[in-house]
Amino acid sequence: MSVNGYQNILQGPLQTYLELSQQIGGDVATQAKLVNAAFQAQFRYIQLAATRSKPSQAEEMQLLAPTSEQISAIQQFREKNRASTFFNHLSAISESIPALGWVAVAPTPAPYVKEMNDAGQFYSNRVLKDWKEKDKKHGEWCRAWVQLLSDLQAYVKQYHTTGLVWSGKGAGAPPPPPPGGMPPPPPVLPDVDFSNMSLDDRSALFAEINQGECITSSLRKVTPDMQTHKNPHLRQGPAPFKAAGGTGPAKPLPQPGAGAFTDKPPVFARDGKKWLIEYQKGNANLVVENADMNNVVYMFRCRDSALTVKGKVNGVVLDSCTKCAVVFDNLVSSIEFVNCQSVQMQVLGKVPTVSIDKTDGCQIYLSPESLNVEIVSSKSSEMNVLVPKGNGDYAEHPIPEQFKTVLNNRGAGLTTTPVESTG
Repeated sequence: MSVNGYQNILQGPLQTYLELSQQIGGDVATQAKLVNAAFQAQFRYIQLAATRSKPSQAEEMQLLAPTSEQISAIQQFREKNRASTFFNHLSAISESIPALGWVAVAPTPAPYVKEMNDAGQFYSNRVLKDWKEKDKKHGEWCRAWVQLLSDLQAYVKQYHTTGLVWSGKGAGAPPPPPPGGMPPPPPVLPDVDFSNMSLDDRSALFAEINQGECITSSLRKVTPDMQTHKNPHLRQGPAPFKAAGGTGPAKPLPQPGAGAFTDKPPVFARDGKKWLIEYQKGNANLVVENADMNNVVYMFRCRDSALTVKGKVNGVVLDSCTKCAVVFDNLVSSIEFVNCQSVQMQVLGKVPTVSIDKTDGCQIYLSPESLNVEIVSSKSSEMNVLVPKGNGDYAEHPIPEQFKTVLNNRGAGLTTTPVESTG
């Protein structure tokens, strides 16, 4: 049944995805061939699991090698074609293809497939946005890929709920456990080094033990005035430790990043040298005008909004914003992104510094006057710098997220260099 269920995936949603990939053509069609090879390799692995017992860990790694190599080939193909017109297509597949690793996940492989499917949604949404008005076939392609992984998740949940099922047949099957289970191991004795004790010490030790009942003669007697049940005032000592919150339900931990949108009244006000723009939702017409050079524009917990800053100000800060964009003329110091998700900026004049911290998804559109900008990033991902070419188009450059550190001078220090993908 497990093999037949996987065949249904190969002949159904996988074929739909492959056909749409061929219709789009180019790098999408080339990558689809690698995806097909990965699914076929996994199908052979599932067929093997239906005919034998679970292998040893070393043998299991060898058997998984063909699938692992195909997954790696898909991801490398994406890295080698960053300049491709279909880069978002390639990324959607590359980010979610690790879902095929469910065969090595236990005891809940189905949620792992969903997690990988969600990982590719960022780029799938980009494809839907960029090709919505150009060619609807690309939208069908996105839905076919998401449906393929959704069907894979349902298959895993039905046939391999707690992990890949092996038939238990053939050589190498583990022996059944003895009836009643194995007895618990004996308690571990304390690690005492008697060899370091002097003869007198050991003699005193055994003399204490050999006293028998007399060993309690030296203990202190509890008199009636020491008994707490007869003397309530003795019970007024410090209370025993209690965990914070008592026995009630534990409060959920705060979510990092932008978090859930808080439905508070939107704010757009000037407070001295600071412009406060808070809790704006779905507002694409936010404009700051008549600002002074020493002013700072602070945008906090806004969602699906766009801000335009006219004139020259000291700096701009986006804090805990989601799917927001900012366009400005000139900045004296810097623009900062903190705890944001899917944000964009465009400078029309000059900006000295761009700071990105704990942000996932940041697009930086530069002007010809800002090509000497300094970009400082930490704990962030999916960052891209778009440099004008002069013909109205932009060249996209990803900011490295991975780094290599080596020891130098025989351990005297460290040298860290970014790991950049080669196209």
